[in-house]
Amino acid sequence: MPPRRMARRGGGEETIWEGDEMLKYEGVDTEYSLAGKTAIITGAAAGIGFATAEFFRDKGANLVLADINPEVGKIAQGLGGSAIGVAGNVCDRAYPAQVIEAGVGAFGQIDILVNSAGIVALEAAEKISESDWNNTIDINLSASFFMAQAVGSYMIENKIGGSIVNMASQAGVIALDKHVAYCASKGGIIAMTKVLAKEWGAYGIRVNAVSPTVVLTALGHKAWDGPVGDAFKQEMPSGRFAEPEEIAACIAFLCSKAAGMITGHNLLIDGGFTIK
Repeated sequence: MPPRRMARRGGGEETIWEGDEMLKYEGVDTEYSLAGKTAIITGAAAGIGFATAEFFRDKGANLVLADINPEVGKIAQGLGGSAIGVAGNVCDRAYPAQVIEAGVGAFGQIDILVNSAGIVALEAAEKISESDWNNTIDINLSASFFMAQAVGSYMIENKIGGSIVNMASQAGVIALDKHVAYCASKGGIIAMTKVLAKEWGAYGIRVNAVSPTVVLTALGHKAWDGPVGDAFKQEMPSGRFAEPEEIAACIAFLCSKAAGMITGHNLLIDGGFTIK
């Protein structure tokens, strides 16, 4: 693919590639197809990550499921289509390279990263422990950055462009009681997303974030079914929480050519909760 040169603000030039989707208009794909694309999805063994894997499978993508669950390989086989699993800890700094190597070995290249792995520690700010704070920041923010750094570097070195979607939250936009570490980590995800989009746009790499409200995964049901959840929903224009498939559909859109002009964006999927 022939390179061209582009002047950058602050001086110097940057090599970019004419075929990268954000740099060259190639029409709108109304089917939001991901056929032929290979996607790494972290936290893919359950919850939003698994729903995203199912949605991507139906859109024709090859899948690399990355999860701490040692059964992730079997989970990938159960999806059907073209899917492999790579078990490991996202906080292990060697893990991103292992996941990329497995994906490239199985499917030839990596086109998409979805950073979906995450945890939440619910505690008042004056009581949260150092370990809960550190674990939340390390898993939600640091691990997402180092996975994005590894995938972004791979895309730049191989001149292929691509799409990265980071899992933020409405908690990265507004304050929620007993969510101090979670809010900090998700606010960091949103800021990180903007910087990566700015720095990597010249390479044809789009970087976006999604910020859901409560999502009715198995854990979501456990935490929010009942009076507390009912009261929360009364504050939402939608009057309901989100289903995992709704988040997966938005992620798929952001990774498709239909979103070729969207980068550095934080897509709130919150039923209107944050507009008040």
